[in-house]
Amino acid sequence: MYRATTNRIEVSVEPYYLDDESDPARHHYVWAYMVEIRNDSDVPVQLRTRYWKIMDALGRVEEVRGAGVVGEEPWIEPGETYEYSSGCPLKTPSGIMQGSYGMEREEGDPFDIAIPAFSLDLPDGIRSLN
Repeated sequence: MYRATTNRIEVSVEPYYLDDESDPARHHYVWAYMVEIRNDSDVPVQLRTRYWKIMDALGRVEEVRGAGVVGEEPWIEPGETYEYSSGCPLKTPSGIMQGSYGMEREEGDPFDIAIPAFSLDLPDGIRSLN
């Protein structure tokens, strides 16, 4: 599990390889990842935007920006946790993802929180941040 804390909001990510959806012979590798966002601050916050930087083993970079996550812009109350899962295909057997969430406090103050860098590796491969 990978973790980062910004402004008393912790983001944890656990990636896992989807063997059934991958086809190495066609250079198609798929990972899913579970994200948990815990609000340890004293105020409610809303997740408004996401930014991902995805790099494969050959150094090719893709950037993804958008509203919310999985079609939602959730409010997270103090002491509460929001969880979701998503996925990422690559053309190489390993890669790395990192990014940030654009958050907003109840009174409208925007701020960013870090998504920890995490490695996408085959289950029998050596795990490392590429």
